[in-house]
Amino acid sequence: MSLNALNTSTAGLQVTQAAIGLVSQNVANAGTAGYVKRTLTSVSTLGNSGVATGTISRTLDAVSLKQLRLETAGAAYTGLSAKVQGQLDALYGTPGSGSALDGVMNTFTQSLQALTTDPTSAASRATALSAARTVATTISGIARGVQDLRSGLESQLGSDVASASTLLTQIADLNGKIAGAPKSDAGTADLLDRRDQAINTLSQYLDVQVSDQPDGSVTLLTASGATLVDHGAAASLAFDGRGSLSPEAQYSADPAARGVGTVTATTPAGARIDLVATGAIRSGSIAAAVSLRDDTLVQAQRQLDDLASGLSRALSDRPATGTAASANGLTGFDIDLTGLQAGNAVTLGVRNAAGVGRNLILMPTNGAAPDPIDPKLTDDPTALVVPVDISGGDSTIAQQIGAVLGTGFTVSATPGGAAGSVRILSDPAALALTGASASVTVPTNASDTKTGSGQLALFVDGGTGGVFTGSFEGGSHLTGYAQRLAVNPAVAADSSTLVDYAGTTASGDTARPQTLTDALTNRTLTFSAASGIGGVSAPRFTTVTGFTQSVVDARGAASAEAQQLDEGQQIALSSAQSRFGKESGVSVDEEMSRLIQLQTAYSANARVLTAARDMLDTLLRI
Repeated sequence: MSLNALNTSTAGLQVTQAAIGLVSQNVANAGTAGYVKRTLTSVSTLGNSGVATGTISRTLDAVSLKQLRLETAGAAYTGLSAKVQGQLDALYGTPGSGSALDGVMNTFTQSLQALTTDPTSAASRATALSAARTVATTISGIARGVQDLRSGLESQLGSDVASASTLLTQIADLNGKIAGAPKSDAGTADLLDRRDQAINTLSQYLDVQVSDQPDGSVTLLTASGATLVDHGAAASLAFDGRGSLSPEAQYSADPAARGVGTVTATTPAGARIDLVATGAIRSGSIAAAVSLRDDTLVQAQRQLDDLASGLSRALSDRPATGTAASANGLTGFDIDLTGLQAGNAVTLGVRNAAGVGRNLILMPTNGAAPDPIDPKLTDDPTALVVPVDISGGDSTIAQQIGAVLGTGFTVSATPGGAAGSVRILSDPAALALTGASASVTVPTNASDTKTGSGQLALFVDGGTGGVFTGSFEGGSHLTGYAQRLAVNPAVAADSSTLVDYAGTTASGDTARPQTLTDALTNRTLTFSAASGIGGVSAPRFTTVTGFTQSVVDARGAASAEAQQLDEGQQIALSSAQSRFGKESGVSVDEEMSRLIQLQTAYSANARVLTAARDMLDTLLRI
């Protein structure tokens, strides 16, 4: 019996010593990121006559770990979004300040108003020119900043994708080690911790679904179901970055048309998957960077392009609005399109017999515009865009419009009208015309500063030096126009052109300054739905100054919303971390309490062992 007690006490000491060592390890790693609390399970030996060390297991709450990874990906997404939105907002300046976008536009408008009170003042003309330059440099500076942000995100995508690919390889390697390791070994728990930490870090880059396998390995899938890790095999991620991005560089599922990088996964079998085109990545910093680069900042560029276009054409174009006309039971409109230039879109409102309305945009071209023209590049993305060849001049406009409209319409020159005046009629019972409008650029070139009317090409395309008309010749001239916006050199060289619009203009004539002022503050223009101002399904009708304020307001609201979303997501992440730490982390107080229990047990086993030794000594002395 003494020998049995000796063996039992020895086994108890060994188990207790192992448990104390595990408590010591837990306490030492209480602050280690990714460390999961360990516990030791003891087992009875044969006949329940003793005890032996069982398995070392981790106190892991799988539900809280899954939630932690979900919130980690969400926080990385909202964090990057809030950061970039804040940087974008800063480009526009503090609303209302003299250097902000709305501030410089107001200063420019006020300088034109001042010119109407004293057109002969050289100082007033110089002030107006200076204010115009400030507007141009401010808009172009913001637009360049937008592309700098896109280029920065392109670079970050390359770095994040490389890091994520490395983590996938590490996870697959750990899978192989864990699958072949004893489940009760302390080293296996360390491997599991390392793998969990790698997956948690991976969640910062992209959202993943984790599936446990019977052999102890895990399978990683994207939110859309694409396999990233399967046992010991991992997909490799790659990003074909394009470096510095221009406004024309945008995402397309067509590799030949794509101007930015995309994320591809190559499976161990060699299959390639475009994770951006398939929408496989929906959260994490990679998804945020793609969304910001391809959506948020592209829309910001479009807003600036539309503002630059509206600013230029408000001052250089004459509005052409159709007047009701009818003949032989047909109804429609007469519209004066004299001087129509490539890009001066003619918008016809049409309504079918069912009462469904839609815009039909006739896009003038000299023959070098793409066909078809993407309606997203026009004011109305829901419109039907039809190119019209105007290379033959005003006298052929009616004929060319009639040719592209087809048999449902009757098109002719307006009786008694100008050479470019057109009458467009249709049968109202089948296809009714509900409106006709156009914006016709008056100056034919930048040096044409005295057109005999109040219009003036004060702003031109700095890239070509030409007057901006919205042309599609050789591609959309709208895309990137904000970067190219510049004051007309001919006006800068002779400030009197701000007042003089004909050879006989009186020196104190206020007609042109008043026309320019009204064009900015009173004339309602159509701004594209693609700008997202007031919605993305219909054009925006407002003045240039009104659109400027709308852009500033929308930018501030978007930045504030992104910040609020991030704050809420960070709270959710903090809660998930707290929950996981409570369930699976180390509590020093609990470990200390456990240590006291183990010390008591160790002492008791030691006393039994001492008693057994004393009994043996007594027996030996008999």
